[in-house]
Amino acid sequence: MAELKTQPNETSVEAFLDGVSDETKRQDCHALVELMRQVTGEEPKMWGGSIVGFGSYHYKYASGREGDWFLAGFSPRKQNLTLYIMSGFSRHDELMSQLGKHKTGKSCLYVKKLADIDGDVLKELVERSVSHVAASNR
Repeated sequence: MAELKTQPNETSVEAFLDGVSDETKRQDCHALVELMRQVTGEEPKMWGGSIVGFGSYHYKYASGREGDWFLAGFSPRKQNLTLYIMSGFSRHDELMSQLGKHKTGKSCLYVKKLADIDGDVLKELVERSVSHVAASNR
């Protein structure tokens, strides 16, 4: 079975974030570090070359595939800030309707800038996701 390419590493989170060229996106990244640090109680760590993750959990699918992944994380992509909400969004309909301007993928929340969304709602979403993943992996 192929090993997952995105692994935690010792690259400096601070240096990575300082390399984000867009000033607003860079400031938003630093705000996300504080939010996710507060919610998870974990320090940020680079996962692969462009994802900042917090904490970790072990997963195992019915297919037998298993690995480790972060509880919460984000990546400053060219088009958007991508936030990884590992619980997905289907159980968070009410929160999502209050969040503000965003798009979603399976477990990805895409926002242009944090000013477009409600910070308190985002924090609640991250808290619920982290709690769900932690409870599912006990």
